[in-house]
Amino acid sequence: MKIECKRLSEINKSEIIQLFNHPLVRCHMPLAKNCFNDAAYDAFIADKEQLWTEHGYGPWAFVVDDKFAGWGGLQYEEGDADLALVLHPAFWGMGRAIYETIIKKAFGEMGFESITALLSPSRTRIKGLERLGFQPDGELLIKGERFLRYRLYSSLELF
Repeated sequence: MKIECKRLSEINKSEIIQLFNHPLVRCHMPLAKNCFNDAAYDAFIADKEQLWTEHGYGPWAFVVDDKFAGWGGLQYEEGDADLALVLHPAFWGMGRAIYETIIKKAFGEMGFESITALLSPSRTRIKGLERLGFQPDGELLIKGERFLRYRLYSSLELF
C-alpha cells in the first residue's frame, strides 16, 4: 500500500465534490450546510491554498495506491495545528495508516509540540482518539457550530 500526500488542487474536482456530498461523510461535517457544488469547491480550494500561503502548511489530499481516498492533515485553527481527516467510506479502514503519516510529519519534520483534533458533538465514538493519546481540551465555536477539541502532545515514543 502506497500513501501519497498531494495538494488538494492536484485532485480531480469531481472526486472532491463527490466526497463532500457523500451522506456518510456529510453527517459528521456540521459546517457542510448545502450541496457541495462547483462554487463550493472553488471556495474550499482557495481557502485551503490560503492556509499554505499564510502558515506554510495546510491540508493534503490523500492518495492510496493511486486512488483519491480523502483529505486532511494539518491546518491552522485558532493558533493550533489542527488534525483533520475526511475519508471516503471505501477508505475508512485506512484511517490509522494515514493518521500515522500525518503524525510523523507533525512531530517530526514540522516540529509541532502539540496538535489538536476538533470533533463534532455528533461523533460519540471517541475511544480510539483517546487510545492515540488525545486528551479533552475544551470546546471551540467555528461559524456558529460547536466542536469538541482534543489535544495530542509530541512524544519521542512516536519515532
